[in-house]
Amino acid sequence: MTAEAADLNYGSIGALLGALYARKISASELLAHTIARIEALDGRINAIVVRDFDRARDAARAADAALARGERQPLLGIPVTLKEPFNVAGLPTTWGFPHFRDFQPAEDALVVSRLKAAGAVIIGKTNIPIGLRDFQSYNEIYGATNNPWDLGRSPGGSSGGCGAALAAGFGPLSIGSDIGGSIRVPAHFCGVFGHKPSLGLVPLRGYSLPPAPPVPGHGDLAVVGPMTRTAEDLALSLDVIAGPDETRDGIGYRLALPAPRHDHLKDFRILVIDTHPLMPTGDAVRSAIGRLAERLERTGARVARASTSLPDLAESARLYMKLLNAARSPRLTPAALAEAQHVAAALAPDDRSLQAERARGWGMIHREWLAIDAARLQLQQKWYHLFREFDAVIYPAAAVPAFPHDHSEPFDARQLNIDGKLYSYSDACFIWADPASTCGLPATAVPIEHAPSGLPIGVQIIGPYLEDRTTIALAGLLEREFGGFVLPPSLPPMHSAS
Repeated sequence: MTAEAADLNYGSIGALLGALYARKISASELLAHTIARIEALDGRINAIVVRDFDRARDAARAADAALARGERQPLLGIPVTLKEPFNVAGLPTTWGFPHFRDFQPAEDALVVSRLKAAGAVIIGKTNIPIGLRDFQSYNEIYGATNNPWDLGRSPGGSSGGCGAALAAGFGPLSIGSDIGGSIRVPAHFCGVFGHKPSLGLVPLRGYSLPPAPPVPGHGDLAVVGPMTRTAEDLALSLDVIAGPDETRDGIGYRLALPAPRHDHLKDFRILVIDTHPLMPTGDAVRSAIGRLAERLERTGARVARASTSLPDLAESARLYMKLLNAARSPRLTPAALAEAQHVAAALAPDDRSLQAERARGWGMIHREWLAIDAARLQLQQKWYHLFREFDAVIYPAAAVPAFPHDHSEPFDARQLNIDGKLYSYSDACFIWADPASTCGLPATAVPIEHAPSGLPIGVQIIGPYLEDRTTIALAGLLEREFGGFVLPPSLPPMHSAS
């Protein structure tokens, strides 16, 4: 692979913008190279499942004209992909459901409009699991997406296509979403960066289950955010897509995020958590986090392994499981909802397993939800107090590195192997999304090293509400101090098409 090709395949947004501004390459040439790479390599990976290359070529030509006029925009001429559920006018939006195969929205999601206004060249949409329900990315319409590090393994879900596209060199930015780790897990599995924003920071208009018309609103747990190969690109892209919806909150509010708490690692106060009271952390992940903590201590950062201020993680996880399925329950058919309510009613009152809490969440009535939400408000306050003692919490993104594909049904019967012992797949995967999802906190996923198998390992950096710049800044400091994205070794060479 030539140096030029490597830059085009894996260069940062900043580096590519520099090349475009210096007229070393045109937006059309950059797009042509990216399309050639997708066509050459994506047959084995299956990340970009909805392609919009003709309109992308038009957008690249428009970007070249703007560049020739001396215009400067945050993403001018940069190829960008999006997770499949984002509405793009003229492209299908299915959420992986076959009965929505022919649905095409009439207008772009607000996030898509903001990307285009910033000069981005939208090249296509990435694969997902059906209904965004899994930590793998496969469905009847588009098939399965493979991890570029090991084609026999999952790239994660539900933004798995985004993570795989970034790792494979199919553009420097992909926009994902996260309700249960759906940005953080693919970032960890694929060795890239991802940011789950504070709840409500990025508007959701145009990110809704078909055929619902796009309306302003906030998810209860769900957020949308960027995935990239550098922390700096996370910050740049978040600035593009964040801010209140102009047709709703934006009428009276403007975004003004606080600056990062610190500029140097030695100034950070960091709580490192590598275990959970309800689920083990695999040795590869736990050992990597331990080594990271030791490296942080050597930089002069104040590192703690425990704190009396840390909320009860077991109780938090139980709360999250109820909220998660309550938030997902509108997708149930009436028959499925009735069955879920029947299952919940049959549970013993003292059954506090995570599976039972999820079952209770499916059929929760509003009165019950209000009580659970009140408990969440109390939990949020506990995290507020913890972040007066610490600047950030380093926490596993998942218990293990990328695991082999498992499309077996029923879903609830699946098990995940953690160091030779089997655990409930749903418990073992969803549990790490809490507490950032439960309390609406920002969480930045950053690669830190590789397992003995060679697979990437990442962590999530959880920070105070609306202090997204702090978690991204800490991710950038870790990247500069200890290294970040590394090319997957399984991809064949690709020479420049420009």
